[in-house]
Amino acid sequence: MWQSSPPGSIYDYIKVASFSIGPDGLIDQWSVRAERLFGVAAGDAVGRDPIEAFVAPELRSSGHRKMAEILDGREWTGSVPFRAPGRPDETEAASFKGSEGIAEVYVMPTETEDGERAAVCIVVDVRALRQIETDLAASQAIFGQSPFGFLLFGTDLKVQRANRRFAAVFGGGVEEHRGRTVHDYLPRHEADRMAAALKRVLETGDSVTDMQIVGPAPGSNERRHWSINLYRVHSGSGRAIGIAGLGTDVTRRHAAAREAAHARRNLALLNEAGARIGNSLDLETTARELLDVTVPGFCDLASVDLYQGLLDGDETPPGLADGSAELRRVAFASAVADAPFPEGGRPVDVGAVHRFAFTSPCADALRTARPRLVSAADDGSASRLTGGLVQSTLAVPMVAHDTVVGLAQFSRTKGSEPFGERDRSLAVELAARAAVCIDNARLYRREHERALILQRSLLPPGDPEASGLDIACRYLPGNAATEVGGDWFDVIELPGHRTALVVGDVMGRGLRAAVAMGELRTAVRTLALLDLEPAEVLSALDEIARGLGDPSGTQQATRAARQTRSTNGTDLAEVYLATCVYAVYDAVTRRCTFANAGHLPPVLVEPDESPLMLDVPPGMPLGVGGEPFEEVEVELPEGALLALYTDGLVESRHHPLDEGLNAFVRALDDPAPALEDVCDHVLNTLDTHHGEDDIALLMARIQGLPAEAVGDWTLPRDPKSVGRARELACEQLRTWDLEPLCDTTELLVSELVTNALRYGEGDIRLRLLLDRTLVCEVWDAGLVQPRRRRARDTDEGGRGLQLVGLLSAAWGSRRTPRGKTVWFEMPLPDSGVEPMDAAEALLSLF
Repeated sequence: MWQSSPPGSIYDYIKVASFSIGPDGLIDQWSVRAERLFGVAAGDAVGRDPIEAFVAPELRSSGHRKMAEILDGREWTGSVPFRAPGRPDETEAASFKGSEGIAEVYVMPTETEDGERAAVCIVVDVRALRQIETDLAASQAIFGQSPFGFLLFGTDLKVQRANRRFAAVFGGGVEEHRGRTVHDYLPRHEADRMAAALKRVLETGDSVTDMQIVGPAPGSNERRHWSINLYRVHSGSGRAIGIAGLGTDVTRRHAAAREAAHARRNLALLNEAGARIGNSLDLETTARELLDVTVPGFCDLASVDLYQGLLDGDETPPGLADGSAELRRVAFASAVADAPFPEGGRPVDVGAVHRFAFTSPCADALRTARPRLVSAADDGSASRLTGGLVQSTLAVPMVAHDTVVGLAQFSRTKGSEPFGERDRSLAVELAARAAVCIDNARLYRREHERALILQRSLLPPGDPEASGLDIACRYLPGNAATEVGGDWFDVIELPGHRTALVVGDVMGRGLRAAVAMGELRTAVRTLALLDLEPAEVLSALDEIARGLGDPSGTQQATRAARQTRSTNGTDLAEVYLATCVYAVYDAVTRRCTFANAGHLPPVLVEPDESPLMLDVPPGMPLGVGGEPFEEVEVELPEGALLALYTDGLVESRHHPLDEGLNAFVRALDDPAPALEDVCDHVLNTLDTHHGEDDIALLMARIQGLPAEAVGDWTLPRDPKSVGRARELACEQLRTWDLEPLCDTTELLVSELVTNALRYGEGDIRLRLLLDRTLVCEVWDAGLVQPRRRRARDTDEGGRGLQLVGLLSAAWGSRRTPRGKTVWFEMPLPDSGVEPMDAAEALLSLF
């Protein structure tokens, strides 16, 4: 069967022409290809002598000889230079102005129908052959010597040719790959992708660039990555004859890119950890911050366990060295499941206390302070409890200041990339950062709790009691995120049924402020028991405050402060500053004397009146010095309400101080009868839950001593006044139904009045006060304070004050504006206190 040559055959590339020569040596047939090769139309070529027409003059003689031999029946093959001629009517010089070339001529003798000799000539353009040879050589060099895998696929998507590089990777010789498909080289899913891409390129002609293919190389389980480039190959006529595929092994590049991506991820995680971990001084919050950073960015499951003993404040809990001590799970996070990490074959919930088995990898990590990589095979119980979910776990000890405080566990589930060395280093870094923050939080919590214990131990226990006052108080410490403050309050009973009310606030926070508060509170109680005036108490307290920060003492600090003020102005860098309001209430007169050292003003609520802030001069804070304190005396009506407080109650970052003060005053309008209810109402009304500062609130309702509970007499300076004083005291005790106290009271009254006559001046005033105890006071105008001494056996006197000290519950003396007062206190018969027998007391003095 005859078949025409398809488009794109070899003849499209090789310039081949044919013509025939008749018996007369002239061209008698001229093909179309000859027209294209020589550029001469058939009409111009037929009938011409080919030697004369195409051969240069200097070669014509040899050309005629060859033509004669050909017409004699000889074949001939050779290369002949030719030049395309012009028209026949042109001159010879003009006829050779066309293109030149070299023709490879194949001359085959033949005969005409008449039996005459003729010839058929086949001419090939040598230049086209040389170009084909060059192209083939170049193609072979590129295809065969390429360092990349090269494949030529046919239109049936089968390999037609492979280069040596491809064969070196996939084995065998280059010829052995002929006829194979991509399914012979790649896993099924990747081969399907590749086949689809080949088909698409063949149909559309669109090239594919950098197609990523993953698969193992023959004889190896190593996953390799290739970058594939595909393009369609065409014939000279444009017909698609196949697909060329160029494959580059980019496994190392892919690994480098993956490492770079991991490095960027790790750096981002470290940056995020630095920004998010440690923003709180709460242990649990810090642990959760670590898990918020690592899940799911670093792992799928994570937990944090801390030593229970360290959380309780024990520096070296038992088992800390060998990892067997109790731990408490403080945080857990999961991106894939809610099941907690199992330890010892059982799940552990957040907040649960547990131990690691001594032989477990986690205990080993705690003992050695080194991370351990635990696979599912190493911990079969954990794998069973998680349903085979976890494939590997990093157990990383949390080390801070060379102390292991706990263990962090990071786990990845099946399907995630296994932990590598870089992951181990990152986990250690993250755990170390969190450990330092957790240890700081632990130390802060310990110091905070100690400061709270110290602070609360210095505050009055329960609700204090005082004569003529109904008292209620509240103390609210700041939240755990704030340091302990220096707020305090106190209720101090003074002689004569008087009461000192104190509220103060040391500026600053922390243990330092709490200690300073304790020292100032102790000093206030000491000064108050000296029965000094309120302004004198604050002046002495100011001197003490300036000496708290100076180891050389109060006097040296005061001199240094005065010298500093005289030269450079006020320098308070080393001075403890505090504010304080000090009030002394007399239940007999219902008068209260105030002195203020930079504190907020007291609030007074009189019956059926609106609350008002008392106009007490604020003065300078304690520790500043140099300014005297003023006193203000206010008469308080029966049933009035007095409120003392610290700035934490009325000041907050959310509103200014004036607004808080006004809200406090409004909250005291129309107070409830029960003082405890008033305190609760104030705290519930104001914004007391912000926790920014400690809050101290001291409230007192005035309940003055009734007139019938007071006996007051003035006696002349006469020896008869001693007997008169005994009579008056005994009569008053009978009126109060306290006759069992008559004998002892008569004896002690006579001693005090006798001393007043002997050592004092002016008239003598005797006063008996009945409240929770019996108080006897003897006033005179003398300034000499009584001094208790031990009398010798031969002394006739000097035992009076000793006797007062033995028979009374308490005694003392205080200065008054016009002299002094000596007093003693007796327990009431129903108080349960048995007084000492007077006879035994007298005998004990000898």
